[in-house]
Amino acid sequence: MPVSLPPLAGEDHVCVACGMRYPDTQIDDAVGVIAGLPDAVRAAVSAIGPEARRVRSGPDVWSVAEYLCHLRDVYVSFTIRLYRVRTEHRPALEPMFNDLRPRRFRYNDCDIDATLGELAAAAAGFRDEIARVDDPDWDRTATRLPGEERTARWLVRQAMHEGVHHLGDIRTIGETAR
Repeated sequence: MPVSLPPLAGEDHVCVACGMRYPDTQIDDAVGVIAGLPDAVRAAVSAIGPEARRVRSGPDVWSVAEYLCHLRDVYVSFTIRLYRVRTEHRPALEPMFNDLRPRRFRYNDCDIDATLGELAAAAAGFRDEIARVDDPDWDRTATRLPGEERTARWLVRQAMHEGVHHLGDIRTIGETAR
């Protein structure tokens, strides 16, 4: 793995920015939040004028279109990751390469409406995979960087956090675009 790959949040992660606390997040609660994310993201995006959906407010801030594509890819990637944790012994997870994807896959040029539909399908697929995890399998683990070991439970919490956090980012863009 490249040295520049950032470490994953820990099993006990608390996000200062959005307030999510992994240890306090139950799987059923996370599933409920994930189920509501596509509609919440659609509403947040719809509240932003088309002219502002592809604008970056700074070099380190994605546009609405880029956040939307990232969220879709999170739920696709995490579905595969959870499936692998459920069916393999300690799989090594492929990094998402969050900085590479927007450039190579031209996130900012996406069809917003189509991508909103893809996000809904990806989140539903992730929830379907969560439903296949049996109770003893929540402690199954995967690795990525040396020394990083994360549980199936963490994958669900992390995916929920990505959704909640980036929904907040989209809403912030909407507030500043007004």
